[in-house]
Amino acid sequence: MIEITDAAITRVKAMKEEEGDPSLMLRVGVKGGGCSGLSYGLGFDTDQNEDDTVIDKSGLGVLIDGESRPVINGLVIDYKENMMGGGFTMDNPNALLSCGCGASFRTKENVGTPENC
Repeated sequence: MIEITDAAITRVKAMKEEEGDPSLMLRVGVKGGGCSGLSYGLGFDTDQNEDDTVIDKSGLGVLIDGESRPVINGLVIDYKENMMGGGFTMDNPNALLSCGCGASFRTKENVGTPENC
């Protein structure tokens, strides 16, 4: 379904520990918006919805909603540090077009309305 690199898992687990709630799971999804029509969403959640897929990545619970599942199938989430700081990167084989900022994308099926970055 999706891959999360060891670097990303380590960073998410550290962020989760900072939150102080061991029941938090990582929610991965997409929503309409951004320069190319869709944008990624990453955040913590404790509520599992009826259409969610729950997967375990090295002890990290990951929630993926039903609408996002086909759009992010094959997604690779990584975390990279450089001299300007660090951040998560997304490599999505379903993305035909990505925004220059890397935060939004378009798929073959995507009919969202692009917005300015």
